[in-house]
Amino acid sequence: MEIKTVGVVGCGLMGSGIAQVCAEAGYRTIVREVNDDVVAKGLGKIEAFLKKGVDKGKLSPERMKEIVGRLEGTTELAKLAECQVVIEAVVENLDLKREVYQALDQACPAETIFASNTSSLSITEMAAFTKRADRFVGLHFFNPVPLMKLVEVVRSPLTSEASFEEAYAFAKSLGKTPVRATDKGGFIVNRLLVPYLLDAIRALETGVGSVPDIDEAMKLGCGYPMGPFTLLDFVGLDTTYYIANIMFDEFRETRFAAPPLLKRMVQAGLLGRKSGRGFYDYSRDPATPTPRLR
Repeated sequence: MEIKTVGVVGCGLMGSGIAQVCAEAGYRTIVREVNDDVVAKGLGKIEAFLKKGVDKGKLSPERMKEIVGRLEGTTELAKLAECQVVIEAVVENLDLKREVYQALDQACPAETIFASNTSSLSITEMAAFTKRADRFVGLHFFNPVPLMKLVEVVRSPLTSEASFEEAYAFAKSLGKTPVRATDKGGFIVNRLLVPYLLDAIRALETGVGSVPDIDEAMKLGCGYPMGPFTLLDFVGLDTTYYIANIMFDEFRETRFAAPPLLKRMVQAGLLGRKSGRGFYDYSRDPATPTPRLR
């Protein structure tokens, strides 16, 4: 199947980034959101990102115009019937995803591949919402999508070999580095990353070291670009808490259980960069460790 048009459902942080890289790769890209204001906001976010590239001399104005010209916004899921691939990037809510996929299943031709950008939910369960489980995959992009090279291409037990290889080749055509994964909780990255982040919080709770000392130790000792608490604040503590709970429900292993400190911080609204405070206080420049944690 030749892919010419890509649909993206959701134009938030992840959806807008996915739409951008699809348009950059030469695909006509149709982005669907719930209303015109949200569509405009999402497309505006893409244009602002590209404009920064122009301002820095990394992108020509002509190239930016070309990319933007491939983007089209809509509020109608039925419009995505024109797409050979549809990537869903809505919030991690199974009931909402069920509604989206059932509507898409009615609207899109049988050969259209459906892909979810979920980081933690079951690809098999979502595929069961449709009548095309054999043409359903996971395409897990990483934030920020235009800059991060990795895409986890995830197959369920029902995904056909042909569909999986088409999805893998599509991810590669976006200039990404795809890796093959099976539909097991957390896939590859979160399966290994989440226990590490949770262990860092447990180390803080038990007094092994301070927030900056643990961050510095992991950066210099393991060569990581950022320490676990800086990464937690970047990802969002609520996001990590949510993923940890999903993985604990699936595996029932202590390493996936959210530490009490993480739960308390989420309850208190200390979510990281998005809220201004997490393990660090971003109201200060440079950011300083948030006091009285543990």
